[in-house]
Amino acid sequence: MALPLLDPKPITQNARVDNFAIGGDEAPRSHGDVEEQIERAYRQILFHAFKVDREPMLESQLRNGDITVRDFVRGLLLSRKFQQGFYQCNSNYRVVEQLVGRVLGREVNGDQERIAWSIVIANQGLEGLVNTLLDSQEYLENFGFDEVPYQRGRALAGHAKAQMPFNQQAPRYDAYWREVSARRAPANPFAGGGAQFSGGQMSAAWAGGQPPAFAQKAWLALAAIGGLEVLRVILTSAGSMLSTGAAG
Repeated sequence: MALPLLDPKPITQNARVDNFAIGGDEAPRSHGDVEEQIERAYRQILFHAFKVDREPMLESQLRNGDITVRDFVRGLLLSRKFQQGFYQCNSNYRVVEQLVGRVLGREVNGDQERIAWSIVIANQGLEGLVNTLLDSQEYLENFGFDEVPYQRGRALAGHAKAQMPFNQQAPRYDAYWREVSARRAPANPFAGGGAQFSGGQMSAAWAGGQPPAFAQKAWLALAAIGGLEVLRVILTSAGSMLSTGAAG
């Protein structure tokens, strides 16, 4: 039986005022320029998208009016780039922080909300949490169907400086992923003492410093075939030499 969604409460009473600035990723802008909305969505969700990370089908659908901006944002959150670069690199708690910051444009309201959304991930996966956030009343009231999410209320009353941009507060992954990658890395046979490779991301199949069983069997089979072939060549050469010597 699915657990009911917890109802977290805000943990701050900071006074927030409407942002009258025009332009920038922290304030809503006009809906007229679709290309601008596409680029803003990439910056908000993926921070930066290389050509290989872009979603041409989604872009085409948005330009043609077949989907809304909210659907475009949903597609980016469920894209291969986001799943590999954000979802798979973090714990559920940090995924919640990433999604709340990028979709709702604010920080998580403490551990209660972090736990509540983590339960949604556990029950429904990434897609379930994305759909829940995009269908929430908070999202619809602040961004609707045709506005790209942005960081709300960076300028706080009584504060000399605005809040740090979200992408600087919450980089794609933190020490958690580095530690997981280190545990998954195979032992370096050339370093001695079970040292780990220092560069690159290692496959989870190498857990414990050993390759998968099928890979070991395949290697042994190839080694045996190679050894037999070398032995055959040696015996053939030796036989040829002996036969030549006897004929002389």
